[in-house]
Amino acid sequence: MMARRGNPKEGGVSEENKALVRRLVEEVINGGRLELVEELFAPELAGPVRQAFTSFRAAFPDWREEIVDLVAEGDKVAARFRCSGTFQGEFMGVAPNGRRQEVDEVYFLGMRDGRFVEYWGLEDNYTRLRQPGAIS
Repeated sequence: MMARRGNPKEGGVSEENKALVRRLVEEVINGGRLELVEELFAPELAGPVRQAFTSFRAAFPDWREEIVDLVAEGDKVAARFRCSGTFQGEFMGVAPNGRRQEVDEVYFLGMRDGRFVEYWGLEDNYTRLRQPGAIS
């Protein structure tokens, strides 16, 4: 019985796309290099993504994300992140209290031509606000 092998070209694209997610986390999210948003995202996404990252960073200035799982197939990547930060600015209408919190996030990202062209995610905002005591 022969082992089935995937298309080597597809594996290469998948690995390139995982590398793009790693770059987003390391350089933009953890590194604060928002100038890379226009390079990494399709033009129609770059503005809203930059705005979201800017407002989130204002609420959690020491925000860090760790990649827990990263799975790719073709032009899609599924990622699970462990996130932590200190609640120091208003978030979702809730006043900050300076407490630290940790949450999990899961995102599915679509890529084309070396850029993110779509994303869909689940963020545990209930835990994000409950942990630091912002909500009960």
